[in-house]
Amino acid sequence: MAKIKTSYFCQNCGAQSAKWIGKCPACGEWNTYVEEVVQREEVTPTTAWKVGSSTAQVANKPKPIADIRYQEQQRIITQDQELNRVLGGGIVPGSMVLIGGEPGIGKSTLMLQIALSLRGLKVLYVSGEESEQQIKMRAERLMAQTSDCFILTETGTQNIFKQIELVRPQVLIIDSIQTLHSSFIEAGAGSVSQVRECTAELLKFAKESGTPVFLIGHITKEGNLAGPKILEHMVDTVLQFEGDRHMTYRILRTTKNRFGSTSELGIYEMMGSGLREVSNPSEILISQREDAFSGISIGATLEGNRPLLIEVQSLVSPATYGTPQRTSTGFDAKRLNMLLAVLEKRGGYRLGTQDVFLNIAGGLKVEDPALDLAVCASILSSFEDMSIPNTSCFAAEVGLGGEVRAVNRVENRITEAEKLGFTDIYISKYNKKGVDLSKFSINIHAYGRLEEVFSSLFG
Repeated sequence: MAKIKTSYFCQNCGAQSAKWIGKCPACGEWNTYVEEVVQREEVTPTTAWKVGSSTAQVANKPKPIADIRYQEQQRIITQDQELNRVLGGGIVPGSMVLIGGEPGIGKSTLMLQIALSLRGLKVLYVSGEESEQQIKMRAERLMAQTSDCFILTETGTQNIFKQIELVRPQVLIIDSIQTLHSSFIEAGAGSVSQVRECTAELLKFAKESGTPVFLIGHITKEGNLAGPKILEHMVDTVLQFEGDRHMTYRILRTTKNRFGSTSELGIYEMMGSGLREVSNPSEILISQREDAFSGISIGATLEGNRPLLIEVQSLVSPATYGTPQRTSTGFDAKRLNMLLAVLEKRGGYRLGTQDVFLNIAGGLKVEDPALDLAVCASILSSFEDMSIPNTSCFAAEVGLGGEVRAVNRVENRITEAEKLGFTDIYISKYNKKGVDLSKFSINIHAYGRLEEVFSSLFG
């Protein structure tokens, strides 16, 4: 019997060590090394997906780049336009996509819905967490039936590849990668070595067969994808499925994409019959108010190529205790402190003794600096207890000198505001260069200083 090797792996980043150490030299975390049984000496798992194939490998030889033939492959366009957007225009053949999210957020529902909607394509849905009856119940609820979707409840990679040889699917979905185990590794399912080995086998299958593979992954309590960090490096695309389980809206965000932009997002609404695509998210991110309230403003932001109008809510009240509170949800807390300092220094508003609470409606997390002017207007509106007209919106960055700075792609923001029925938009006067503003029917207010904006708003 061949000798079994053991090694120590960091459960946080996947770094390997021959002996146990307290602090990981790669990621700096303490007490994360665990001992695991690694691959036997005589096993060659790189060809594990090729059932019945020879283990002999043909060595690749270097080629001049001019001699490499490239043929652009046709992407698989799904019926889910939100998924097409975040993937960069559809599913790339031979790609590997990793989808992570909190438990109960709807990852399995999303992937089963996609599997049932790919009519004309043979899809194999492999589940290691649910039975066939549970998946059938969900499919009945989604009210989408097709004979092209095959369900397999299995966790062993060798058995999965045997069924792949029989079914020959055109799309493979794994739910989830942490439940799979390879017989070549004698560690438990979900361990660092098992996740890395199973992903490597599926990656080799995807690249050599040209079959797109979707992996559903668990996340840690910190919100990061569980397993070694190398898992995110191995796959082509990493998608994050976000949202509050107690709210109906879900956001599919791209954090890595070798075939498209990483700044795109898709928005869904969770319903009893599955996930519904939200084609115009600006309408759901802006509350329909009959009365005007202070502390509320509308900002025009961009997520990838998509313009969004979102609601900024602020509450400013005198501090009860000695140290005023600064709390923000969906907006960078450090940037909020910077804007408060600008308002106090350049505008003369005494906010140092006030509690400030800021919220981005809809559960979005925004990093676009074009939201600065909307945040400042919202804070001042609450501070002075004067409402901003419901038909006004903002799109400009605020500098440390109190200047209103230009933002990119202002025409897209103005067009979105005009489409949603806004009558006034406040931008930087420096955005007027090279932009034809006469083609818009919306009133465009262009200013260079914060005090000019506030004078126009509040008099």
